[in-house]
Amino acid sequence: MLISRAPVRISFFGGGTDYPEYFLQHGGAVLATSIDKFSYVTVSSFLSHLFDYSTRISYRKVELVNNIDDIEHNIYRECLRFCGLEKDIEIHHVADLPAFTGLGSSSSFTVSLLHALHSFKGEFIRPIDLAYEAIYIERHLLKDKVGCQDQVMAALGGFNLVEFKTEEDIQVIRVPISPQRLVEFEKHLFVVFTGIKRKAADIVAQQLQKVSDNTQILKSMRSMVDQGWDILTSNRSLSEFGELLHQAWIAKRSLDRCISNTEIDRVYQMGRDTGAWGGKLLGAGAGGFMLFFAPIETHGSLQKVFANYHVLEIKTNSLGSQIIFS
Repeated sequence: MLISRAPVRISFFGGGTDYPEYFLQHGGAVLATSIDKFSYVTVSSFLSHLFDYSTRISYRKVELVNNIDDIEHNIYRECLRFCGLEKDIEIHHVADLPAFTGLGSSSSFTVSLLHALHSFKGEFIRPIDLAYEAIYIERHLLKDKVGCQDQVMAALGGFNLVEFKTEEDIQVIRVPISPQRLVEFEKHLFVVFTGIKRKAADIVAQQLQKVSDNTQILKSMRSMVDQGWDILTSNRSLSEFGELLHQAWIAKRSLDRCISNTEIDRVYQMGRDTGAWGGKLLGAGAGGFMLFFAPIETHGSLQKVFANYHVLEIKTNSLGSQIIFS
């Protein structure tokens, strides 16, 4: 048996510019960090000649099949086919967080699964190639309306500025932030679950139809990536980072009316009224986790205000996809 794990991520700036529909024309970038919440995959050999099925997979449900074409779970099916594994294998998936919550969990699972399957075959794969494979499977085999940042962050981990040129040419630049500055930065993060789950592809499909109309907004969102980098890597006050997040949320919200709703606006205003400098809804929009960047002294008040919500404790800059047991 072997076990792989890949992290989910928090994206601060540039989300929306990581779609080829945009970056192939204008170039894209995000400022993001992996966090200490993971998608785990276990893979082991399966003695199919002793059973009446040849492949066993489990997630929310269990599938027992003789032909991988009969697998209902599309990511399992396409990754097994892509890696040339058709039988005599058992796979299980567990995750720290639920899907459809804006943290890139679907891509985290895809990366973790691919890493496990390659290792099961005795193959080494570079982290960036793992990301490229996950992008190819999600965008071209599954035809999902996804961007290209989640796969990169899951595969490589870390706190990064990621630049997108093509789907096969992505540059990952580590943010040169000191350990002390990173600890200080983390103390300002406050993440709360809105209670709303949604499928990102449904939200993205509407946004992609408006890329040409939103080009100037997306360009301004791309420029915030560099501004965020400058704040983090200097001695400037971190309050500027929070204020920039507020500007980014206003810009993102203006891309399409489906991105926010009455409940999300209410949650965001609760955070702002309690003292947060700024924040944003994580992921494509319409639900999931809300990130606030707030003065440390306001976090006690935020805990009280959001007492009926799930507050997520996180650490940033986690490692990328790993084989943690073999």
